[in-house]
Amino acid sequence: MTKLIVICGATATGKSGLALALAQRCGSIIISADSRQVYREFNIGTAKPTMAEQKLVPHYLIDICNPNNTMTVADYQQQAQEIVDRSLEVNGQSFKDILCRTTQPNPPIFLVGGTGLYIKSIVRGMKIPRVAPQTELRSQLSSIGQTQLYAMLQQVDLVAAQKIHPHDAVRTLRALEVFYITGTPISDLQGENPPDYPILQIGLDCDVGHLDSRIARRTESMVKDGFVEEVEYLCQKYGKDLPLLNTLGYQEIKEYLAGDISLDRAKELTILHTRQFAKRQRTWFRKDSQIEWFDTKSPDLLEQVWSRIQKFIINDNVGDSTPVKL
Repeated sequence: MTKLIVICGATATGKSGLALALAQRCGSIIISADSRQVYREFNIGTAKPTMAEQKLVPHYLIDICNPNNTMTVADYQQQAQEIVDRSLEVNGQSFKDILCRTTQPNPPIFLVGGTGLYIKSIVRGMKIPRVAPQTELRSQLSSIGQTQLYAMLQQVDLVAAQKIHPHDAVRTLRALEVFYITGTPISDLQGENPPDYPILQIGLDCDVGHLDSRIARRTESMVKDGFVEEVEYLCQKYGKDLPLLNTLGYQEIKEYLAGDISLDRAKELTILHTRQFAKRQRTWFRKDSQIEWFDTKSPDLLEQVWSRIQKFIINDNVGDSTPVKL
């Protein structure tokens, strides 16, 4: 039976490096769960695995979407699930054929990243309405104002309204969008259908001070590796208004290139905003009681996690274990 191992946690906790070492031991593949690594040409600023790393272990759901297109959670879920189900073909070869050549007869699959919604869509089997963003409809609705939009949502989908904060414009707009396109309340289209294969969720974390230091070092390394040049190239090719260029790191470097701030200030802001983002990620993942936590600072981290994975591979019923608390 397929077994899925999730490696998750906040940015800069070392997920990719650990997963790479573990996947090599298992003879596995890695599915990326990063909402920006799916986009081509956004490399340094997303900490995308290098080509050398991707040669060591097959990586999937990286570089699958053009930057001027949109990868929805529903799109991601469908493609990731196809990989897990081994029904997707790559270069004429099925995943079953690829995995049969590995060191184990049925190696686990690694799902690795920090995008909580991507991970949740797989491990919980989220039911996601497949309604693409409707630009014209959103524009019309947005002109009405959030107060009235929320009142409209209460009329057409009271269940959804009770779950959405009255000031949450994004989710209010999405719920109305789905209703007006499908004629069905979004609450009727949502839910969960958890997969029947065993899942082990490994979370990486550390104290805030250590994580802050890792974020600062990684930001410096990104700049040294050519992050400024990457942003400049992307601005020239796709235009400065490309939405992805307004995301973490890219926005700050774009401001530097525009002459609005110094490079040192751009790095400071990137570090600050990354720390804030990491805090939100930690809050998200800590809500999941099924995640077993390991300290990034542990000198024998790899062996600790490897020991846990060996037990998981042998034992089909991961549910018998008690999640580890830091």
